[in-house]
Amino acid sequence: MTIEQLKAKFIEKFGEGDVSGYFSPGRVNLIGEHTDYNGGFVFPCALSFGIYCLIRKTERKTVKFASLDMPFEAEVNVEDLNKAIGKEWVNYPIGVFAQFMKKGLTFDKGADMLFYGDVPTGAGLSSSAALEVVTGVVINDMYGFGIDRIELAKMGQKAEHEYALVNCGIMDQFASAMGKKDHAIFLNCDTLAYELVPVKLEGVKIVISNTNSPHKLDSGKYNERVAECQAAVKAIQPFQQINALGEISWEDFLKVEGKIENDTVRRRARHVVSEIQRTEDAVKELKAGNLVRFGELMNGSHDSLRDDYEVTGFELDTMVEEGRKIEGVIGTRMTGGGFGGCTVSLVKDDAVEAFIQQVGANYEEKTGLKPVFYVAEIGDGGKKIF
Repeated sequence: MTIEQLKAKFIEKFGEGDVSGYFSPGRVNLIGEHTDYNGGFVFPCALSFGIYCLIRKTERKTVKFASLDMPFEAEVNVEDLNKAIGKEWVNYPIGVFAQFMKKGLTFDKGADMLFYGDVPTGAGLSSSAALEVVTGVVINDMYGFGIDRIELAKMGQKAEHEYALVNCGIMDQFASAMGKKDHAIFLNCDTLAYELVPVKLEGVKIVISNTNSPHKLDSGKYNERVAECQAAVKAIQPFQQINALGEISWEDFLKVEGKIENDTVRRRARHVVSEIQRTEDAVKELKAGNLVRFGELMNGSHDSLRDDYEVTGFELDTMVEEGRKIEGVIGTRMTGGGFGGCTVSLVKDDAVEAFIQQVGANYEEKTGLKPVFYVAEIGDGGKKIF
């Protein structure tokens, strides 16, 4: 949908008058999965699709929420912008308003807000983080609060914790807020120290494959993994003082791995600590221009997520297995929280068409699901667009 079409939809919904538009992107994580809430490294990049928000401030003391993607609409008094409404999508933006209110910031005027997304929901590309971040950018700019981008990312994460009840790490909101065109973000999720790393892919494309098997982070499996990682930390603490799995090196982990008595907890920890090491290694290889080794580390990441962390499933594994059969695929892995969603692959230019056709046909034959493919462009973080 074009900007002019979005403006027309807004006017159709809320009437004539001035309107401002904002955009925040979804993200794809190249490597570093389920490390963020463990204080480890991640390596995401912002995408060129995400969530749009059109807004007009009003003299009313209410905020009207509407979406071109969801049928539910709401009108909320400004003093009630911290109260959830059932299990509706509006809790994501309401959760962000609530974070501003926690800081003692008040809303003297209301607004009309219209949301639209071209990032597929339930695909593991962080549509929820994009929604939270665009809301934060909108509120911050329109009401003149002057909060910095990293803090806006943290506020989006808190909104997800408190209003969607998903104990997510900071990666998705950080990537949506801080992304830069043609760069990935090498982020330490413990300290929030980060580096923008140029993604130079000569003759290679990033291909995102949507399994169309929706992932459900709120199903409880995600929060279960968080709890298992916390159990691993407790099991390691008598032998090495750590507060998160991101604080122990791979070499030190191998020395204490056998002390973790619960096999499931041990494997969860093994994935996290090895994945942090893989992510550090992958960034070094990318900087050195060694895409072949980067792809090998992507493959190792998926195998660890499948075997030790158990967050892949039949559809994601099938997509990866079929992708690895294609000559010209440098590396392929699940991306996002798992339990469905997408894979991300590095594919040589001359193999992209074959990848889409052959992987698509073989995947559909084996799963009965029709996948969707996107050749990704790396875009900027949340911003005002008009």
